[in-house]
Amino acid sequence: MIYRIDELSENPINPITHRVYDSTWIILMLTDSQDYQKMCGSRNGCAYTIKISTAKCEAWKMAVCDCMGFCTANHQNLILVMTEADLSAAKSHYIGHRYNEPFLREGEPSVLVHSTPASCWEQIKREGMLKSWNLLKAEKTITEEHPIGTQLGDPADFSGYIMFGGGVTGEIIVSSKQHGKIVMDVNAEYTTGARLYFDAERMARDGLLIRDGCHLKVKDTLPLTPYLIWAAAWDTVGLTGPVSVPRIFAEQSDKQFQAVLRQYRQRADGQNI
Repeated sequence: MIYRIDELSENPINPITHRVYDSTWIILMLTDSQDYQKMCGSRNGCAYTIKISTAKCEAWKMAVCDCMGFCTANHQNLILVMTEADLSAAKSHYIGHRYNEPFLREGEPSVLVHSTPASCWEQIKREGMLKSWNLLKAEKTITEEHPIGTQLGDPADFSGYIMFGGGVTGEIIVSSKQHGKIVMDVNAEYTTGARLYFDAERMARDGLLIRDGCHLKVKDTLPLTPYLIWAAAWDTVGLTGPVSVPRIFAEQSDKQFQAVLRQYRQRADGQNI
């Protein structure tokens, strides 16, 4: 169910049920912050909250309705914290769209990045695909009780998806897994794994890409072929060994990838992919 309220105090009590939030609830809150476009997480025992700044995020109307569509399709309870006028404007703007439409929109990245530890990369190559945390747990491939994202307040349903990020985001996750806690320091030493670059346009065209209002993600599995463009590792990006820091590995990988991407696009144009 989707509910709208004008304002919300971030605390453990659900204003709809007047009970403590359970894992079926998500909040999307519009703000006028100048500090971010989108921000997500859980504060003060509140449910997982997506905050979108109408001042900084041009596509806020699309994000609001993507979240609504995603939550409706997945039977997730959603609280919208915004005015009736803002909700009406978002709905009008969204006509003709859907959260899993098979093309990239203006402003969406044509390449998506997923980072993984070196040991996991070996398993991924053997199987020829990425798998969600839930699938890996069911297959007993992993032994951890909870994904690292639970420490940030990620909802349980996130574990059924393969998540992507840009910049140092993926490396922060790999680093945090190694440290057993969330480590946001981009200069904290860690053992690099693989940084995987995927063709987002092709993923969207084939109906794999899902938008939840804050993330681009894929349900359950993602084959490497034909979506993986390139895999960066320490020895392919000019590092002297596998130990580095998230900032340097991400920067070096992205720099090397630009040449790879140019060649990939030339081949794709020639083959009319």
